[in-house]
Amino acid sequence: MALHQDLKHRPHSSSTCKSPCRRAVVRRPARCTRLNVAAGGKVYLDPVRKECSAFAPATVANLGPGFDWMGCAVQGGGDTVIAKVLPGRAGEVVIEAIQGDGGRLSLDPAKNCIGVAATETLKLMSGAVSCGVSLTLHKGLPLGSGMGSSAASAAAAAWAVNGLFGAPVSKDKLILAGLASEAAVSGYHADNVGPSLLGGFVLIRSCKPGEPVELLQLPFAAADRLHFVLVNPCFEAPTAEMRAVLPKQVPMKSMINNCCQGGALVAGILRGDVKLIGESLDRDVIIEPVRGPLIPGMMAVKEAAKAAGAYGCTISGAGPTAVAIVDDPAVGERVAAAISDAFRSVGKLEVNTAQVVKLDTEGAKFV
Repeated sequence: MALHQDLKHRPHSSSTCKSPCRRAVVRRPARCTRLNVAAGGKVYLDPVRKECSAFAPATVANLGPGFDWMGCAVQGGGDTVIAKVLPGRAGEVVIEAIQGDGGRLSLDPAKNCIGVAATETLKLMSGAVSCGVSLTLHKGLPLGSGMGSSAASAAAAAWAVNGLFGAPVSKDKLILAGLASEAAVSGYHADNVGPSLLGGFVLIRSCKPGEPVELLQLPFAAADRLHFVLVNPCFEAPTAEMRAVLPKQVPMKSMINNCCQGGALVAGILRGDVKLIGESLDRDVIIEPVRGPLIPGMMAVKEAAKAAGAYGCTISGAGPTAVAIVDDPAVGERVAAAISDAFRSVGKLEVNTAQVVKLDTEGAKFV
């Protein structure tokens, strides 16, 4: 699915998509959007529900050579946001509570990704809203894990707030709200929030502040054979800090390698070739060599994963989570054990979670 986002112009969605990329399926609440007109002719958007809950999944960004332009959603963990109507407080956003963060996240909506995402979602509505919104966040993902923690919160908040009003804003347009949220906490990039909202594999073709955002949702026909091994050690790698160490310039040879492997990664996705996906993911020579040494044991983890049967292994997002690719869940369990052992023995890190999961093709959903 090709998604073009421009606040000045948005093409009609009724035209038939002739490319192989599929369109996202959007589940809406049972009732439709309701408008009212106040004295003076101003249109207000009324909520159609008093409360709406949404879940958004974890994501794996970069996938090796796809730094900042490729990501996918995975099953398993994620964040949940409950949005409630605040009568008589038009346009106001309040964070009522956050659970699962150990008290570390701010309740100030201007300083929290769910508050920013909610505020930006309200701006995308067809008119001024007649009420305020109260948010409760249930964190299912650890902070600084490399599994799109902030993006999952933002996506869940945007989808929950949208649901209060009958989901008048499409998922692809809500990426603008997610981007604003990500920019406030970790940088202006869509390789986490895009897949968390839309599901599946998402290629970021264009994403620059002030310019139209273009995403391509890539079809993948081998979801039953693709398994992600995700091992999260007890170590934090904040995205902003991990981005600060990246090189400003790279050798031509390295650029050629990553272009080649990035193309092979996309080819593997489109062909449903799990082995090619894993091998391509494993061959980043620009980002991983810089970030890997900052995560204790990561280089040993890569070797242990492949020795145990993985097609490839790399850092998920900014880390510290390691992601490996297999086509058999039994092999996946063996790889998870090998990665965990390497983190413990070489990195001297305890393991928070180790799981074998599939691709999440739905993205954000009402729960």
